[in-house]
Amino acid sequence: MSTPNTSPTTVETDRTRRDGWAGANGSRPAVLELHDVTKTYGSDPPVAALRGVSLTVAQGELVAIVGPSGSGKTTLLHIIGTLDQPSSGTVRIDGVDVAGLDDRQLAALRARSIGFVFQQFFLAEHQTVLDNVADGLLYGGAPVGERRELAAGALTAVGLADRQHARPTHMSGGQRQRIAIARALVGMPAIVLADEPTGNLDSVTGAQILALLKQLNEQGATIIVITHDRGIADQLPRQVQMRDGQIVSDTASNQQPAVVANSVGGNATEARR
Repeated sequence: MSTPNTSPTTVETDRTRRDGWAGANGSRPAVLELHDVTKTYGSDPPVAALRGVSLTVAQGELVAIVGPSGSGKTTLLHIIGTLDQPSSGTVRIDGVDVAGLDDRQLAALRARSIGFVFQQFFLAEHQTVLDNVADGLLYGGAPVGERRELAAGALTAVGLADRQHARPTHMSGGQRQRIAIARALVGMPAIVLADEPTGNLDSVTGAQILALLKQLNEQGATIIVITHDRGIADQLPRQVQMRDGQIVSDTASNQQPAVVANSVGGNATEARR
């Protein structure tokens, strides 16, 4: 089991987040920085999944990364989430360059700074809603009482304060996704990655989940939504469009200017994930 980094900088960052997302109402530091990131699979022939992707996301932004199947957005999700390493380029999460981290340190960074919301929910059906959310703090070292207290607050934030002791099997799809969102937010991470968060929901419930993400962003959460649905992306303040492993456009209405650059690298076979 991975042990979180307990350096003074980490402790101070975690303490600040317990009081609310740092910088949400003031300065907006970068929580995600990608510079000239590539990802290539295999060698005969090489498969280029990402080609020279550069992107900066400031704290408090709500961003859609949108593109069709094969555009590279899933590979980019894995890179941002530290689930995979780039072939080249720089990735900084909450100011930390991930290149210098071993597996244990990566796991600690992931537990501390990144929250995940998946299309499939990934809830423990045998546990209560409260314990599912509290498990989002399992690797942070907090005692069980504190985990449950913070989980109760997160459930209140997503409108499920009265369902803490229910089990996911008794919940609707929209309620399950709210549980997943609460679990992602409970530790106040630097970034929340939402992968097709409305993909398994009907249009009405999907709209409610999107409205919830907007509300949580207004409260200070930094949220990146990965989607193939242009209609969903168009409802968010910033849209980053991907095609063939590159960012082809980045619209940042009502946002601070973002640093975005692209370069085409090599003649690798263009196949994306």
